[in-house]
Amino acid sequence: MIYPITVYGDPVLRKLAVDVKHDFAGLYKLIGDMFETMYNAEGIGIAAPQIGLDIRIFVIDLCPLGEEEPSLKDFKKVFINPRILHKEGEQIMMEEGCLSLPGLREDVLRHDTIQIKYFDSDWQEHDQVFTGFAARVIQHEYDHLQGVMFVDYCSPLKKRLLKGKLSDITRGQVSTTYRTKTPKL
Repeated sequence: MIYPITVYGDPVLRKLAVDVKHDFAGLYKLIGDMFETMYNAEGIGIAAPQIGLDIRIFVIDLCPLGEEEPSLKDFKKVFINPRILHKEGEQIMMEEGCLSLPGLREDVLRHDTIQIKYFDSDWQEHDQVFTGFAARVIQHEYDHLQGVMFVDYCSPLKKRLLKGKLSDITRGQVSTTYRTKTPKL
């Protein structure tokens, strides 16, 4: 099932997501639906709040980038109840986009290395270190579980300049190739 993408302005994107229970009904279907929704929107990651669910799960597939970056060729992962334990390394500025902020791209400063603890879809616990682009994407998706969006990292001046575009997104006045769900105003 392909979900509509929840866009900026919806309160679910600002909530602190809650842990997924081990007996969560329909978990495997939800994971499959999240990947399907992400692929339909031509994304590389999606978090549950982006499909209207306030639970701690996100999926990432960086395999299509494997030709340019060989370390990503097998990077397809599910993160359940993740917790970033540590961030380190150089902070790198890079342009980011987001399915919940269609049409917007802004520079975001993020750490190059993270340590994260999470469960995979088989409830196997992992404690891993990720670097580079994978670390960036994980931090972006993790932020969604914390109620944070990449525009929150923009300067106050930049936020004022984006106000009109953000209002347009909230009202559904933006063109996308995928279905969106705008907040009820």
